[in-house]
Amino acid sequence: MRPQSITHEFVDFVPDELEEGVVYVTVEYATAVHRCCCGCGNEVITPLSPTDWKLIFDGETISLDPSIGNWSFPCQSHYWLRRNKIVWAGQWSPEQIEAGRARDRALKAGVVDSPGTPGEVKTPPTTEQRSRKRPWQWVKRRLG
Repeated sequence: MRPQSITHEFVDFVPDELEEGVVYVTVEYATAVHRCCCGCGNEVITPLSPTDWKLIFDGETISLDPSIGNWSFPCQSHYWLRRNKIVWAGQWSPEQIEAGRARDRALKAGVVDSPGTPGEVKTPPTTEQRSRKRPWQWVKRRLG
């Protein structure tokens, strides 16, 4: 049976050993990390930014938006985290996965606006905007 809820912990640094069912949130590094909710044990890293995930903390629970699609994992699990509940979503086809990845690349490149505004083109960011230091070194070290 699939789990139906998670807990969360705000931390300065993500621990080396992740506990099942816990989402670790580090505000300093703008990142949430957890073990895949399907139980496969893979580490899921969700960077928090306008073009990645948005974290909502209501004083008691957390939500992450958009959904988490673990397309690179063998499990290919797909779910939403809503108010500390796991809302399981349907499996995506390879075409849907590629379309989602293409949209993500366009968002990061500044070609389209936020996920709620499909197809709207905007001016690409300047070199200065792109070169601002971002706190992603920690994420790169974890993935590397």
